[in-house]
Amino acid sequence: MAGSFAIGPARAAQYEGRATVFVVLTCLLAALGGALFGYDIGISGGVTSMDDFLVKFFPDVYAKKHAEESNDSHYCKYDNQKLAAFTSSLYIAGLISTFGASYTTRAYGRRITILIAGASFLIGAGLDAGAADIYMLIVGRLMLGVGVGFGNQAVPLYLSEMAPPQWRGGLNMTFQLATTLGIFFANLVNYGTQHIRGWGWRLSLGLAAVPAFIMFMGGLFVYETPNSLIERGQSEKGKLVLTKIRGTDNVQAEFTDLMEASQVARTVTHPFANLLRKRNRPQLVMAFCLPIFQILTGINSILFYAPVIFQALGFGSNASLYSSVFTGGVMVLGSIITIVTVDRFGRRLLLITGGVVMSVCQVIIAILLAKFYSGDEALSKGLSIIVTLLICFFVLGFATSWGGLGWVVPSEIFPLEIRSAGQSVVVSVNLLFTFAIAQAFLSMLCGLKYGIFLFFAFWETFMTIFVYFLLPETKDVPLEEMIYVWKAHWFWGKFVAADHADSEKV
Repeated sequence: MAGSFAIGPARAAQYEGRATVFVVLTCLLAALGGALFGYDIGISGGVTSMDDFLVKFFPDVYAKKHAEESNDSHYCKYDNQKLAAFTSSLYIAGLISTFGASYTTRAYGRRITILIAGASFLIGAGLDAGAADIYMLIVGRLMLGVGVGFGNQAVPLYLSEMAPPQWRGGLNMTFQLATTLGIFFANLVNYGTQHIRGWGWRLSLGLAAVPAFIMFMGGLFVYETPNSLIERGQSEKGKLVLTKIRGTDNVQAEFTDLMEASQVARTVTHPFANLLRKRNRPQLVMAFCLPIFQILTGINSILFYAPVIFQALGFGSNASLYSSVFTGGVMVLGSIITIVTVDRFGRRLLLITGGVVMSVCQVIIAILLAKFYSGDEALSKGLSIIVTLLICFFVLGFATSWGGLGWVVPSEIFPLEIRSAGQSVVVSVNLLFTFAIAQAFLSMLCGLKYGIFLFFAFWETFMTIFVYFLLPETKDVPLEEMIYVWKAHWFWGKFVAADHADSEKV
């Protein structure tokens, strides 16, 4: 259907280079953007379950949570749009800022964009930690959203362009590993700070400043990618950087590909318009579908609101945060597994396997809750253990597939002339649906109850079928020769071939 293919030009076979220490350290530094993204995802759910935080900013939710007599089921105790806005405001700010990030990424480089992201994270963490009212709290979340928009725009591109083709998947997965470590650390922090009366939530929100500071300071010393330097007319410097990161002087083949790609890129004055060309239809479809599918797995809902979900299922406050720490650890394990396997087994196999695992887990959870849980009482101990294990298997399925590959695949499929524009679409679509799900999830949980798991299971099944038929394998393919993937595909090749003879650029 859509498996491997033979690369067109033989030039890729002449590429030399290895995963040098310089590449690894640079990629780890850039992946701190993932750690900040993960920390901000993980920290909000735990903070919103803390009584001191609720009393100060959301007293209505606190009153409903602790009401001895209430007509609300456990599913509905946190159904509050202002509380949801605390979480989702970050992502609407990220959505808006990613268009500015697309410009800076192309015009000034990936490195400058990463620096802007680090500075925004620093400001946002400071505002949230010192928040005196709900408005200051939301402004802080908005600044964190700017950091997410700039970081998610630049970091995946940076990692893809710095890594040698044969190790690109594993090195690019450091972004997802850092994201999961950020989530795991956030859960640990929340578990500890819940016991600090009065200001524990401030510490949880403020600790985001630590990786933000490291990211900003490190960004002052790393090199720009060769692709970006050459694209912006600094070819000699680009070749010098390429020589350093590949660990060899024999980089002429790769340098020639980059020069040819940059010549095409410089003829494109309107990259977003060029993205609409028929020959770029496959990449445009993936730029929309892959980030939508990643969100519709339901993972962000579980990560945002893990303590809330566990409390909605009748877990106590301590037990819910403890369960969140456990699932965060599973995310880290899954990301490590993917780093080891992605360049051996490829993207398609992992995405398909992960989709099957996630959908099965969600369906079983829905069946168990429908049969044994009415929403008015706590789960039995046995059922609590089973549900926690199923959620962990679901998280493992996500972490080994859509978690990282939802970012890796889009970052490596675009030609250089539309790469920044394409990544901007990916990030903006991801953040738009993240915002929508984050804002709607608590109401959906209240209205659908156990049906929320069936909702996400449907989409996991659909996306697995989509990948099987429409996503070609991109393992080991140099970025500048990715066009031959689409030409060889049974379906997408029709679009590329139809437009191939037309060399006019928009």
